[in-house]
Amino acid sequence: MGEKKLTHIDERGAARMVDVSGKPVTHRRAVARAKVLMEPSTLEMILGGTAPKGDVLATARIAGIMAAKQTASLVPMCHPLPLTHVAVDLQPEYSAVAITATAETDGKTGVEMEALTAAAVAGLTIYDMCKAVDRSMVITDVMLLEKEGGASGRFVREESK
Repeated sequence: MGEKKLTHIDERGAARMVDVSGKPVTHRRAVARAKVLMEPSTLEMILGGTAPKGDVLATARIAGIMAAKQTASLVPMCHPLPLTHVAVDLQPEYSAVAITATAETDGKTGVEMEALTAAAVAGLTIYDMCKAVDRSMVITDVMLLEKEGGASGRFVREESK
């Protein structure tokens, strides 16, 4: 295997958008995760539907999906992608909400950034909707769990196998 290099940096060290025009269209899929740690009473409020700003989990799910669709506007070197599927799953845990975001496309470049953006923005939305009662929340563990498609093949984070 050859030496890995940063693809968004040209030979002079300047940032650039990668030219994907010569790459074949393949099905691409990525799964990312994030977690929002909170006080147990905050999670009770979310699950009980009594948050002052409304349905926290439904709003976070929609925000994550919307964010995935806006990734190219938020992350400078990302290509705009025609997403074929985005899903955001929110699972309550003890004193936390676990977020899993999946993004898919048929394209020339991957959807890792879309999945990561969806997970992160869903977490930010939970924080925003609950900060009036719990400013100590922490958004943590934003990471790529798996990706498939394209020349680099499949990646599965060891801990998610």
